[in-house]
Amino acid sequence: MTVQDTCAPDEGAIICINVGGFRRRLLSTRLSRFPETRLARLLHCRSKESILELCDDYDDLEKEFYFDRNPALFPYVLHFYNTGRLHVMGELCIFSFSQEIEYWGINEFFIDSCCSSTYHCRKMEPEETDWDDKSEDGSTASSFDEILEFYNDAGKFDKQLLGSVRRKVWLMLDNPGYSLPSRFISVFSILVVLSSIATMCMNSMSEFTFLDSDGRPREDPRFEAVEQFGIAWFTFELVARFAVAPDLLHFFKHPLNLIDLVSILPFYLTLIINLVAESSPALVNLGRMAQVLRLMRVFRILKLARHSTGLRSLGATLKNSYREIGLLLLYLAVGVSFFSVMAYTAEKEDNEGLSTIPASWWWATVSMTTVGYGDVVPASVAGKLMASACILAGILVVVLPITLIFNKFSLFYKRQKQLEAIMRSCDFDAGIKEVPSANLRNYYARKVKTLMASLSNMSRSSASDHSLTESLH
Repeated sequence: MTVQDTCAPDEGAIICINVGGFRRRLLSTRLSRFPETRLARLLHCRSKESILELCDDYDDLEKEFYFDRNPALFPYVLHFYNTGRLHVMGELCIFSFSQEIEYWGINEFFIDSCCSSTYHCRKMEPEETDWDDKSEDGSTASSFDEILEFYNDAGKFDKQLLGSVRRKVWLMLDNPGYSLPSRFISVFSILVVLSSIATMCMNSMSEFTFLDSDGRPREDPRFEAVEQFGIAWFTFELVARFAVAPDLLHFFKHPLNLIDLVSILPFYLTLIINLVAESSPALVNLGRMAQVLRLMRVFRILKLARHSTGLRSLGATLKNSYREIGLLLLYLAVGVSFFSVMAYTAEKEDNEGLSTIPASWWWATVSMTTVGYGDVVPASVAGKLMASACILAGILVVVLPITLIFNKFSLFYKRQKQLEAIMRSCDFDAGIKEVPSANLRNYYARKVKTLMASLSNMSRSSASDHSLTESLH
């Protein structure tokens, strides 16, 4: 048997692994489910030189791959290939474990939810100012959902006409930074968006206003040319993404695609309304609606979310922070109601701006949010003391929920950067294998276990330890 035969085994073949004296025989089909890992990459080696780039030594006679690594940690890697999830025992050194799974090409996203929170807390322990470890346990599960969805979408192209070409175009358009052309398209699109917003702002200035023969204001021809070019580019982007989308039926369920659609709709609706208004004098009032639609062009600034990790993280934070936002609004509502009554009681006789409780709501809202317009101010000593209490209470009321929201933003920003790194590192030229989607049964079992874990932390820990112990034996 040649090296080439050993390195490209048939489906169901067995390969021999020796990790620091710890020997195991593994099925190639089990390894191929995770093509980005080191052991799975061995299956595609075609020469001994390529083998030695991935392992420390290779025995031609025994057909054995040798790795000079810690044999005590390799059973955790085996458990990952068996179940698709990683578990971390309490007595392990977290940094050693992190370096080990990085060597084997296993991402931290595969750490099961029962161990994820403890793992990240212990890993971030030396950094007392890092708030990432205060996130919710479900963050890792949602990360795995996004990776799973990404692989599933990429795998759909294998069954479509010109699938490999369409997949490359899809990755180039939907993943800024994936390749040099995608970076160029991303930068060009950002410049077009900024130019469009700049022309909209400048068009509102009297210095750039033109009058037609009837004395009515009209748009600067230069700005109009920039607007038409921008609409042409935005339309081309949307149509191109739609043409190469892996699933056309679910294309507009993605928020970023909806933003692309909303950014061009005002232009085409305005064009239709103007044509209808010109053809029928009775519908001249439609022209006013066209002016309102023109102002909706400001929504194009949201297109930057496709090219900005920070904006996508902000959207994810707002989506997953509705409890904290509701808590913030509740605190403000209680504070505004209380201090508006206090202001009305102290100032109703001497201050017209605080003569009614509804009028006092505006002053209390501005004061609690520390904006302080100064349009309405208390005049009496009692009113000033009450205003000082309102401002101090506002600082506490606003800061407490904002801290929780900021913690989530830090988490989602870091997670988004990791997801982008994973998506950019994927190579689909050889086709899509059974990657994370092959473990759907284990994935849904993990989701059920996460629900049970929220009811009993003790049972969660013991179940995790028992599962890993069985794998090691």
